Amino acid sequence: MKNTFSLFDFTQKINYKTEILAGLTVAMTMIPESLSFAILAGFPPLVGLYGAFIMGFITAILGGRPGLISGGAGATVIVLIALMKSHGLEYVFGAIALAGVLQILVGIFKLGKFIRLVPQPVMFGFVNGLAIVIFMSQLEQFKTVVNGEVSWLTGTPLLIMSGLVALTIAIVLVFPKITKAIPSSLVAILIVFGIVIGFGIETKQVSDIASISGGFPPFHIPNINFTIETLQIIFPYALIMAGVGLTEGLLTLNLVDEITATKGNSNRECIAQGTANIANGFFFGMGGCPMIAQTLVNLSAGSRARLSGIIASVTILIIILVGAPVIEQLPLAALTGVMIVVAIGTFEWASLKTFRRMPKSDVFVMVVVMLITVFLHNLALAVLIGVIISALVFAWDNAKRIRAKKYIDEEGTKHYEIYGPLFFGSITSFMEKFEIANDPEKVIIDFKESRVADMSAIEALNNLTQKYYKLGKTVHLKHLSPDCILSLKNASAIIEVNILEDPNYIVE
Repeated sequence: MKNTFSLFDFTQKINYKTEILAGLTVAMTMIPESLSFAILAGFPPLVGLYGAFIMGFITAILGGRPGLISGGAGATVIVLIALMKSHGLEYVFGAIALAGVLQILVGIFKLGKFIRLVPQPVMFGFVNGLAIVIFMSQLEQFKTVVNGEVSWLTGTPLLIMSGLVALTIAIVLVFPKITKAIPSSLVAILIVFGIVIGFGIETKQVSDIASISGGFPPFHIPNINFTIETLQIIFPYALIMAGVGLTEGLLTLNLVDEITATKGNSNRECIAQGTANIANGFFFGMGGCPMIAQTLVNLSAGSRARLSGIIASVTILIIILVGAPVIEQLPLAALTGVMIVVAIGTFEWASLKTFRRMPKSDVFVMVVVMLITVFLHNLALAVLIGVIISALVFAWDNAKRIRAKKYIDEEGTKHYEIYGPLFFGSITSFMEKFEIANDPEKVIIDFKESRVADMSAIEALNNLTQKYYKLGKTVHLKHLSPDCILSLKNASAIIEVNILEDPNYIVE
């Protein structure tokens, strides 16, 4: 049997031990992050853990990318902070469910493929920015609250925290040289946990963030008025959340594709994300999207299948139900050390080496995307601006590529052979190629090596032929498509077209 309900590929060879251990490691790193983001947004702590369980479980089963880990990601939670403050948690649940609907629509209409339009410099900036964000977020663990004010750790607590983090990082880096049978991250967490418990070391624990004990996520219809007014309130947040989630998710999916040399299904991932977020809205979850840090932890632990994601999410649920007293004693230093290693591994160091060889425009795009990601934490905005800048640079470069070869034949007819695309960006350069006043009475413009790309280009041809016509000169446009000729209505009386050699492209 190849698959069941098209959910699982039973032809894939699975290393069950690796998948289970990777799932346990992911769960350990996801718990403090989910709690931190929930508290940051003003949600009850359990809402963060419920979100991690629901997102992780549903997307692991339905998602389009084995090995991808989803949970209560900060990128989507940050979007909802303003709604939480202005209208409360019930409206947040409504927005999360609506965001899920929007994500499902993107998947159904197969719009996920448009992530391919994201250029490589934008990808570099996105990944590097996230690496910096992950690293910076870990520095928060070196802070404490004294008399209601947040301050940096000092003295012995700082030395203990720094030492345990350094020990964790060392174990994560060195242990794979001994054996790769067990994920080094999990080994590091267990060793540091044992040292802290064995020697009675006083340091920050998961319980310092919040209590994580509770029951199964209860079904709950958001207590909001289902009216147009309510829709107007939650729709902008739902739209932004859906966009941020899909952007981060599909970029992470592409990253996993590159790491594993396999191909994921972006549209299926959109539907899975949407389904999970709808469930979050009705089961007290804070919603989310794929998490690049946990995904990289998962991949570095050797996982390549869906099982690790299922194990991670089920582990979180079990911890909520029965294992909270133990997990709450985990030292945050161990989790911080693991995440710092992930941040270092996430950063595309190769992008720094190519600075001198990359076009300046690509370097600029990469830096802009990275800075927006770091300082605004708005991944959708960062990627959008990066794509826009890349598109404008592309248009500018192509605008400079248009050329014209000029010569006069034996009959006194002047020929213009056009090379390069004719579109809105190259119109000015195109018009400057012609010597209308000094040209002979008969002119031929040949587009065999060119392409008329848009309506701006067609309008330019209209203007050009009209200028020749007013001077009593005849201009022949050759190798234009029939679609272009139909659009050149004003010049139709003086245009000559070689239909047999014309390409059949459509000008939009």
